[in-house]
Amino acid sequence: MDGNGHALRSLSANEIERAISAYREEGYARLGKVVPDELLRALRERTDAIMLGRVSYPGLFFQRDAESGSYDDLVYGQGYEGPTLTYRKVEKLELDDLFRAYLGAPLFRDITRRVIGDGVTIYRACIFNKSAERGGSDLPWHQDGGKFWGLDREPTLQIWTALDDAPLDGGCVEIVPRSHAKGLATPLGGVVPADVRERVGIPETVFLPAEAGEVILIHNHAWHRSARGIPGRTRRALTVCYMDAATRCLRTKRAPRSFFRVF
Repeated sequence: MDGNGHALRSLSANEIERAISAYREEGYARLGKVVPDELLRALRERTDAIMLGRVSYPGLFFQRDAESGSYDDLVYGQGYEGPTLTYRKVEKLELDDLFRAYLGAPLFRDITRRVIGDGVTIYRACIFNKSAERGGSDLPWHQDGGKFWGLDREPTLQIWTALDDAPLDGGCVEIVPRSHAKGLATPLGGVVPADVRERVGIPETVFLPAEAGEVILIHNHAWHRSARGIPGRTRRALTVCYMDAATRCLRTKRAPRSFFRVF
């Protein structure tokens, strides 16, 4: 349950095992619509309140979309730039009681226990937003890991929740099945370089249109991307990367990060 008592739809042990098996084999798995409408409304309202500065916590991370809609034009390090619903990303949502309760839901405890173990922290909990104003930006083929993340081991599980509908032509996730099995395309991780894409080729992709409230398991090393949203329609998604509680931050230029323990 979340802090307001809204329970996610439960899944049987068999349903969870089938989803985890698909995630391990294909690099992703659908859990279906498990988030009730009341909780979706609460999460959307809290997201907007945070972007508009009505709810604030020290340490929240913000990034605006580029006006061009191009990922290459993103500006980094600006932080909160005032009240607007055009932020591309809001991170460290574990600071908020509603989001913190959501990412600790019993369903997610059952899944992470089977995939990771009993001790679980999160690398990040963040909103990726494709705003109604401009449709957001294109997110290129990428993997979530590598030296850029600065960890002593690779996280492998993220749980993605559609807070709004993410239709086929409106910013849904596109994924390359089984691409996670080949590991990182480059040691650095992140965006898959053009020369690697050309050399490896992308023979098959799957689009994952989602209804608000649907949850998808995604392997961090699976190649995935998303196009721009539909102007006039907001597409917000919550993604939480879970990892082994023994994971340590390797950065040395600043104090190593500590990670919020969920389970």
